[in-house]
Amino acid sequence: MRSFYIVFFVAFLFSCKETVVKSISMKEDVTVLAADGFKGRETGTLGEQQAAEYIVKRFNDLKLLPKGTSGFYQTFTFKPSNDPHKQAILVEQVEDSLAKGMNVIGYIDHKAETTVVIGAHYDHLGMGGEGSLYREGEAIHNGADDNASGVAVLFNIAERLSETNKNNNYLFIAFSGEEMGLLGSNYFVKNPTIDLKKVSYMINMDMIGRLNKENTLAVHGVGTSPIFKQTLFANNEGLNIAEHESGIGPSDHTSFYLADIPVLHFFTGQHSDYHKPSDDAEKLNYEGMQKVSDYIFAIITDLNDNGKLAFRKTKNESEVVPDFKVTLGVVPDYLFTGKGMRIDGISEGRPAQKAGLLKGDIVVKMGEHDVTDMMSYMKTLSMFEKGQKTIVTVNREGELVEKEVLFQ
Repeated sequence: MRSFYIVFFVAFLFSCKETVVKSISMKEDVTVLAADGFKGRETGTLGEQQAAEYIVKRFNDLKLLPKGTSGFYQTFTFKPSNDPHKQAILVEQVEDSLAKGMNVIGYIDHKAETTVVIGAHYDHLGMGGEGSLYREGEAIHNGADDNASGVAVLFNIAERLSETNKNNNYLFIAFSGEEMGLLGSNYFVKNPTIDLKKVSYMINMDMIGRLNKENTLAVHGVGTSPIFKQTLFANNEGLNIAEHESGIGPSDHTSFYLADIPVLHFFTGQHSDYHKPSDDAEKLNYEGMQKVSDYIFAIITDLNDNGKLAFRKTKNESEVVPDFKVTLGVVPDYLFTGKGMRIDGISEGRPAQKAGLLKGDIVVKMGEHDVTDMMSYMKTLSMFEKGQKTIVTVNREGELVEKEVLFQ
């Protein structure tokens, strides 16, 4: 019945000829994009092409102007990688043997001097493959949070910007090829359909459908413009912001940062369904998505009269991570903003599990070294060797608990 509803809903959207278009909710958009019929939206497949057609239909409904190289589409070619340790490669020349991806690009033209780019990738993992964390064979990876959620919020913001904040133009890009190595955003920056020198800043939304009970939203790129930090906190109502300075990260904002464009990337965190077939539409927090959309819209509104934002380079946080000879065997909670490192998951058979550490424990000390945040945790962990023992002190529901850990 669920599959029948989705097919009927898509058919209705594509056949509707009325001039008045029904407002479509973010839940409806996610349900369509994360339907089994698109087979996981893998870059270069028919399923991705069909998802792109849906996005074009929505852009038309929202009265966006086409800003690709062929209508709303910007097609690129790439050579898929058979090596799981290497990414796919963009290829300039067009050959029949190469795979093709397509960005979908729409535009609001307010005749302004500057343009804001708002993006979200729409591709996912198809039937699984090397990027999947599912180990039970092929299955459709629908990618509701990753990243139908970002595309749905993109539509929601586009609908509101058509008649407001007219000191900027707005370029909306649904990127292809993100999962294969930021292919679509990389290609766009090298082959832009607007003048990049007039881009004020770029907003990226990737996995924003699982806002937790603490309302924690990670915002990356805060350091890429001097104005961002004050803007983020001046417009925050009810969200717990986990800020990160760097403009470098594993999503499409990186391509724009490397072109000296200020970026903000929004993310509600990983979860147990990440890169698995279980990342389905019914598991998303749609009220949370609306909160995130409202927050991003408030930021855009605040920056409406600031012209072209100043760009500032940031440290690449991935380059300052210490080398480890051992691991604790936990999944850190990257959204935790309190003192210490909160454990979000425990790996079976690893030191933490054997020592009796639990999900939700907050590591505050390892040996004689205090752990105050993620960086201090990583620096402390890098000091240990295999075979060493240490006492790990955790805050467990307000009580300090000590456990002896043997590093393997």
